[in-house]
Amino acid sequence: MSFAEQLTRLQAFLDADELHEEALDYVAAHGYLTALSICSEDVPDREWIDALFAEEPHYASDAQRTEIEATLVALKGHIARQLASDEEFDLPCELDLTDEPDDSDLRGWCIGFMEGVFLREEAWFENAEEEVSEMLLPIMVGSGLFDEQPEFADIASNANLQDDMIVQIPEALSALFLLLHAPDEKPALLKPRHH
Repeated sequence: MSFAEQLTRLQAFLDADELHEEALDYVAAHGYLTALSICSEDVPDREWIDALFAEEPHYASDAQRTEIEATLVALKGHIARQLASDEEFDLPCELDLTDEPDDSDLRGWCIGFMEGVFLREEAWFENAEEEVSEMLLPIMVGSGLFDEQPEFADIASNANLQDDMIVQIPEALSALFLLLHAPDEKPALLKPRHH
């Protein structure tokens, strides 16, 4: 079975209604795996797979469990290779919160990404808290998880500003990956800006 076929089957499994209500769907799982691929600390497969599903899914067979888990691990590896390459990172959804942000795939992706960050929050912020926070901002805005906080409420109420931040997500991902995996090569985003 090709990787594309495996992903199609994984997507059907993750997007089915049978999973626990807190389990991540395919797009959110992609965000989650992207965060895990960027994190400087390696999270054991068993731990992140269990967290992704919230509770044990009802697999049709052991073979299905093996296939789904192997595809998740393969997808994580694929995302890590994409991040490490110089190509612009491809999200599995449009960079657009649409008119109904809570129902948009991008919001789901950003929430999944933040779930991945929360799994190892200390590792994300231990060495470069300020830079990491700055680079995470577009994803935090996209997630809507922080809209109650005053500085996020201002952005959320300004559609143009929100859109400006959202389109920076692929660039922010590359910069975060570089920062956490090759700290000696400071990404361009962090060079002092001349006013």
